[in-house]
Amino acid sequence: MCNFIEWRDLKVVYRRYASLFFVAGVDSTDNELITLEIIHHYVECLDKYFGNVCELDLIFNFSKAYYILDEILLAGDLQESKRGNVLRAIQASDNMAEKHPEDPKHSVRGY
Repeated sequence: MCNFIEWRDLKVVYRRYASLFFVAGVDSTDNELITLEIIHHYVECLDKYFGNVCELDLIFNFSKAYYILDEILLAGDLQESKRGNVLRAIQASDNMAEKHPEDPKHSVRGY
């Protein structure tokens, strides 16, 4: 089974975890194996945060899934390779959100 597809001037790298498919489109000069490892790292972080991540976790918590991805990648490059550091940053963000819930009077929307 191949996890790489060349398409136009890109490489499509994908990996299946149970019923979930994770897909990344990368430049033709990028290393496919590193991309597979980044996908695996992301899934490990999701598993640790959600506890055996499933499709419903990603559907109903997509903003948190994107936040975890943002902690891992910066401008398309690996920013943090240690799962513990990623999870500590996410936990700190969750703790801060619990301590300071959004006040409707000071909302960005202004209403």
